[in-house]
Amino acid sequence: MTFKSYINNIRRKVMHSITKGVGKSYSEPVKGSIRIEDIKKVLIIRPNHRLGNQLLLTPIVQEVINTFPGCEVDLFVKGGVAFPVFQNYTNVRKIYQLPKKPFSNLFKYVRTWASIKTNRYDLVINGDKNSSSGRLLTQLSKATCKVFGDVHNDIQEKHRDYQHISKYPIYNLRRYLYRLGFPENNSELPVLNIKLNADEISNGNQILDNLIKNDKKTICIYTNATGNKCYSQTWWETFYARLLKEYPDFNIIEMLPIENISKIGFKAPNFYSQDIREMGAIIKNTSIFIAADNGVMHLASASLTPTVGFFSVTNPDIYAPYGNGSLALHTENTTIEDWILAINKILR
Repeated sequence: MTFKSYINNIRRKVMHSITKGVGKSYSEPVKGSIRIEDIKKVLIIRPNHRLGNQLLLTPIVQEVINTFPGCEVDLFVKGGVAFPVFQNYTNVRKIYQLPKKPFSNLFKYVRTWASIKTNRYDLVINGDKNSSSGRLLTQLSKATCKVFGDVHNDIQEKHRDYQHISKYPIYNLRRYLYRLGFPENNSELPVLNIKLNADEISNGNQILDNLIKNDKKTICIYTNATGNKCYSQTWWETFYARLLKEYPDFNIIEMLPIENISKIGFKAPNFYSQDIREMGAIIKNTSIFIAADNGVMHLASASLTPTVGFFSVTNPDIYAPYGNGSLALHTENTTIEDWILAINKILR
């Protein structure tokens, strides 16, 4: 563990200790006193700057819009990634953007926090149960209805997938609304979605065509990841060789990270883009996306492409791609034969 990680762990434990009682004094509205048409302005809080965490916020945003048609949604996040993620969400009205590094712009950080007190909302949702600042901001906000993101045993017992970081905010919201007298909602959960439009998808298809120059379907891989989530070059080269053997009737291309790193030695046709929507549009035109657990894996899932995520250190119950045939494979408990079998179920 690095010194920075060590300090962050201490900070999180201290903040959790301070804020664990936040929300206990909140009183829910009287059952039956809130109607669907009363919820017109909603604030969703998730102060995390990573691409994956912003993408993982898209299901709860869709859930709110589906539940309260015509409502306006504001987001409270960190960093600037949320703007391209939500640019095609017409109901998203405003994005409060905390600086990625608070001490580099302390004035903006304080001003953004203070802005929560200047607006009144009908519903505020803390989108991360482990975020102490999310709980504090929910407490500070002016709203009749507040979902703090607490863990509820009754939901855990009812839904086996409650741990998933995108799903539990939806289950919590549904539980809260049911307690207020709304009809029980058992509809299918929204998936990650950046809402690519037809022009974006067409542009992605053109970029892909210029790269592969044939009519075969395409497998896209991404060999990079952060920290110990990243597999070795030997691991990826072995897996890539197996893909070539199993799928001669498919193109295999590699999406490169900003660091211009390839764990297969740039052996496959490759591409790179700084535009996450363009990246998503290219992936949308492929048959399957394969990567370790990382933000780009979630981007592929949000482009509605079948996504296979390899997990070794992080918990797939929390971060697995889902929907559109996507799946997670824990490489400590499976073999390459299992991986090919799983990929075949998508491609064949």
